[in-house]
Amino acid sequence: MAAISNMISKGPVLVKGALAYSRPRFDLFLKYAKVELTPPSPADIPQIRSGIQKLLSGFRTGKWKETPVKEAWLNTLVTTEVIMWFFIGECIGKRSIVGYKV
Repeated sequence: MAAISNMISKGPVLVKGALAYSRPRFDLFLKYAKVELTPPSPADIPQIRSGIQKLLSGFRTGKWKETPVKEAWLNTLVTTEVIMWFFIGECIGKRSIVGYKV
């Protein structure tokens, strides 16, 4: 019984410590979430358009052959991540790992 009352008395101290530990990390998460998780605004559309045109012109001229190995590897990893999230989303959406029910 003494152990339970001892634990109950330490409860507020533990909660205060947990809040002190997690608060800076949560603030950092919010800082990045406001930037990274917001949808593009109409002001961003010209930048997106120019980026796509730059990508296509680089592909046509063969500039992609000059990409450093490190950057090509990172591009491969990002592409793989996007594809895997697509497949995971499909599995969640259809609520099954194997095929659609016909």
